[in-house]
Amino acid sequence: MSRPVTLCTGQWADLPVVDLSRLSRELGFDGLELACWGDHFEVDKAIADDGYVKAKRDLLESHDLQCHAISAHLVGQAVCDIIDERHKSILPAHVWGDGLSSGDGGAGVNQRAAEEMKNTARAAQKFGVDVVNGFTGSSIWHLLYSFPPVPESSIEKGFADFAEAWNPILDVFAECGVRFALEVHPTEIAFDIHTTHRALEAIGHREEFGFNFDPSHLIWQGIDPVEFIRAFPDRIYHVHMKDAIVTLDGRSGILGSHLNFGDARRGWDFRSVGRGGVNFEEIIRALNEVGYDGPLSVEWEDARMDREHGARESCEFVKRLDFKSANVAFDAAFADS
Repeated sequence: MSRPVTLCTGQWADLPVVDLSRLSRELGFDGLELACWGDHFEVDKAIADDGYVKAKRDLLESHDLQCHAISAHLVGQAVCDIIDERHKSILPAHVWGDGLSSGDGGAGVNQRAAEEMKNTARAAQKFGVDVVNGFTGSSIWHLLYSFPPVPESSIEKGFADFAEAWNPILDVFAECGVRFALEVHPTEIAFDIHTTHRALEAIGHREEFGFNFDPSHLIWQGIDPVEFIRAFPDRIYHVHMKDAIVTLDGRSGILGSHLNFGDARRGWDFRSVGRGGVNFEEIIRALNEVGYDGPLSVEWEDARMDREHGARESCEFVKRLDFKSANVAFDAAFADS
């Protein structure tokens, strides 16, 4: 049986989940990866009301939709970030709270975000999913380019701060039997293979922490996504099918030139699945090699394409591309001839 193809709902949070559930089935998806924003999956309601998670499951089942994971990227980002006014636009009001007005430099936001991530694990357990995808944030992302010179001690402290913030969260994940899957991504504590190794070392390689593999964030950095799978074969807890393309023309740079996504002058951008530079054929083969049998979740982003058109074609592309691993060598029958 092929892996279920699901839709990550984060980019569709403007639609009520009732409407998106119907639409997703019409587009051909087998399920939804519910985002913890909009009304798609509300952690506070899931914690407070047993009827909430049942109603959510009933809704999905009425459209013959599965759910294998929920996503908490926005709150997770605020756990380790140095908080500024941008975070207000992505956080629930109860997590933002008094924001920067308390004079604590955003430490209160960090703490409330950490508590919300603990509750997200509890809500996932109640809902019956064992993976929460998300971000960690990073207190050292702004030190990416080492000028003024960055001492190694500053980087070491950043990874230590990550461990200090996330170990108590992961303790709750362990209690709930839920795993956290970091989407390795610029602005996170891990954004490439080397920093991913370092993040795992910082938390003692605990099993509650793995990865939501997303090739689109690796390819434009020059990283082979297949090598990521091979580097962390037992840590691929979820998979995003998302595409990107590098379009350097001698004028633009790989850092984006302070141009928004969708601007044709950028040096790279996201594309509808199958229309960028990601080699999904090799990714499917690598996932088969490491025994990944979870969902393939389309996180659809393409600023210059109609999203319903793009989501439908992406779903069709992934279903056509996916295949089961062989259970016998192709030439094994020769010996019996």
